[in-house]
Amino acid sequence: MTGTRRAALFAMVLCALALSIAVPLRTYLSQRDELRDVGAEQQKLREQVAALEQRKAQLNDPAYVEIEARKRLRWVRPGETPYIVQLPGDESRNTESERPSGKPAAQRSWYEELWESVTHK
Repeated sequence: MTGTRRAALFAMVLCALALSIAVPLRTYLSQRDELRDVGAEQQKLREQVAALEQRKAQLNDPAYVEIEARKRLRWVRPGETPYIVQLPGDESRNTESERPSGKPAAQRSWYEELWESVTHK
């Protein structure tokens, strides 16, 4: 065999080896990147689960639930007098949408409530 034939044969063998290694190497690298992404997402999900378990423990505490109901829903116990302090700049807030819907504190009939709302305004 002459030198050029050997070089050509060597180049063909080298190209065949490179092509046979390229596809599995590309697959390996893409799977490694995908595994890293899945591991990061799994860590985020673990953190979310821990936060949700902590929130569940908080909501199982009756004192915490009462505090949240008083703060968010403005609930009061029977016999307590609720006060709402309005600060400057609160005029622009829509307080009607923040009020909880429900029965009034006094147990009166609907027509008494209606008559009182008409006469006091």
